[in-house]
Amino acid sequence: MRRTTQLSALPADERTAPGQSIDSEPDTEALAEIRLALVPGIGPRLRQALIDRFGSASAIFAAAPDQLRAVEGIGPKLTRALSAATDDGAAREELALCRRHGVELLLSSRPGYPRALAEIHDPPGLLYAAGEIRSCDALAVAIVGSRHATHYGLEQAERLAASLARAGVTVVSGMARGIDGAAHRAALEAGGRTIAVLGSGLLELYPPEHLGLAEKIRRQGAVLSELPLRTKPLAGTFPQRNRLISGLSMGIIVVEASQRSGALITARHAAEQGRDVFAVPGRVDNRMSQGCHRLIRDGAKLVETVDDVLEELGPLVAATEGPNGEELRHPAELLLNEIEQQVLAAIRSEVTTIDAVVETSGLEVSRVLATISALEVRRLIRRVSGNAVRRV
Repeated sequence: MRRTTQLSALPADERTAPGQSIDSEPDTEALAEIRLALVPGIGPRLRQALIDRFGSASAIFAAAPDQLRAVEGIGPKLTRALSAATDDGAAREELALCRRHGVELLLSSRPGYPRALAEIHDPPGLLYAAGEIRSCDALAVAIVGSRHATHYGLEQAERLAASLARAGVTVVSGMARGIDGAAHRAALEAGGRTIAVLGSGLLELYPPEHLGLAEKIRRQGAVLSELPLRTKPLAGTFPQRNRLISGLSMGIIVVEASQRSGALITARHAAEQGRDVFAVPGRVDNRMSQGCHRLIRDGAKLVETVDDVLEELGPLVAATEGPNGEELRHPAELLLNEIEQQVLAAIRSEVTTIDAVVETSGLEVSRVLATISALEVRRLIRRVSGNAVRRV
């Protein structure tokens, strides 16, 4: 049995309301999503199969037993379990518990739910959130690795996480011992944002010695779980949560991993979700480097510095706010110097003449032309003709 501990309650004025507010009377659909999450045996894939068939959580509970059994994977036992969840008493108790501990519920059908996560093939219907999810968290990179990290691995995780945080990138990880904890701490110390995804309920925090870390993360980001608050950490819940770590991120960096590491499961989820996979090389005679070296042989990008990551990531699905309040469309924009930022700001999504860029930026023609070439190399703009460009 894993020993756990609880997050302490937040004062009411520290709560945020990025999604479905728990302070207002919940609607039928919100309660139905919680009821569905509380039904034993309904994991993310079966939930998605039910939603695909019936359209909503409330419609699932309105379905007849023979309709439920028609869904692949739903046998007599799960049909009885769904039919037995006839009232929302347990769901209301769960909401009251959320209120007491300052936990918000983010529903996939509501504003505030992470857009990137909504796009994976088996997203959770709701997320329990201690802290706040912001629009800038769309620019996120995960750092994962071994719980039994070496000194070298911890150093690399800290270096990369701090560099990402200083650049304005949200660092995502699983708050486990080893690499995960090092990445979260480094992001916090650099003054950046970080998100932790748990393999347990928020009131069964694991590992217990990370309670203080969880409280700091809540203040500078969010601690998330798809599991009901009192869910104990079990072996099967950690691989399940790994898809959320990758789903929240544009790419993942594996720092250290043995051949059987859970970090490799996260890397597999990332590849299936169309996320970029990066790996940090290590000593050839260290078993904690074997997983990373295998990933690199299989096509993962080798990482030495954060520049290797930001230059490789694709454009954001939607523009977000950069660390200085500017509109950001591509992670590579975080690497630009002042002149490059000035020229890029003068180029629009529609075709923009170079004369217009010169006039708007106030720079000399020669400087603008040289900078445009640099921005082309970074794949941030595209030359439309000899005298016109546009943002990618």
